[in-house]
Amino acid sequence: MSSIENVLSAENKEAITSLLFQLADDDLLYSYRGSEWLGLAPHIEEDVASSSISQDSMGHAAMYYKLLEDLGGGNADDLAHLRPASERRNSVLTERVNGEGYYMEAPNYDWAYQVVRSYFYTQAKKVKVDSLCQSSYRPAAEAAVKVRMELYYHRLHWETWFKQLLSSTDVAKKKMKEAITRVMNDFGDVFSFGNQKQAIETYKLIDSEEILKENWIASIEPVFAALQMDVPSIPETLANNGRNGEHTVDLDEALLTLSEVYKSDPVANW
Repeated sequence: MSSIENVLSAENKEAITSLLFQLADDDLLYSYRGSEWLGLAPHIEEDVASSSISQDSMGHAAMYYKLLEDLGGGNADDLAHLRPASERRNSVLTERVNGEGYYMEAPNYDWAYQVVRSYFYTQAKKVKVDSLCQSSYRPAAEAAVKVRMELYYHRLHWETWFKQLLSSTDVAKKKMKEAITRVMNDFGDVFSFGNQKQAIETYKLIDSEEILKENWIASIEPVFAALQMDVPSIPETLANNGRNGEHTVDLDEALLTLSEVYKSDPVANW
């Protein structure tokens, strides 16, 4: 048992654990969905760039899982690969499929959806990471500083795509606006802390849900103003709250693929 674990109260440790699972599971699923675009992106330069972003995001997830391991939560790789969907704390947005079909079987993915989801998610992640840098839990704050260095480029990349497609052809604009609607339908739990809201905020692990939402809206307002569009509203009512383990069948299917190789030999050195 580490000295850090010794000084934490049970309630504080539970709150930290919950937040770290939310951060880790979000990045794991987001990076997985991003990896499914390998070889399918609009051009070779984007293929390389988006693959690099997915790789970075997977690295961020690994950092959070390692913090959970340090807290006594178990092996980091096991936490990433062996937990069932009911124990996952990722937002529903990150688990959604990229479109119709499957990666190895006639994928008919939606690039507009990828751009909107990635831009909105990355901007939300930046808001969280900026706040996490001031976390009362020092190991999380130190990890956030490292994540923030790479996140700047991720956000810039997706914002560029977002603005370009919404300033392009009528077809592109239509697809992007449809994608915005789809993404926002699943955006309600992105800033949720689930049933650990009170503890996470009481221990000042990160800013409150309300402040994070306000900061996200403020961060994208200039882009929407330049495009002469209104910032979409974050849903108040949730069909599923991933922070409480409420997920869709998309997550079950993703975990089967994500963990297939690891489960074939869990004791191997990955």
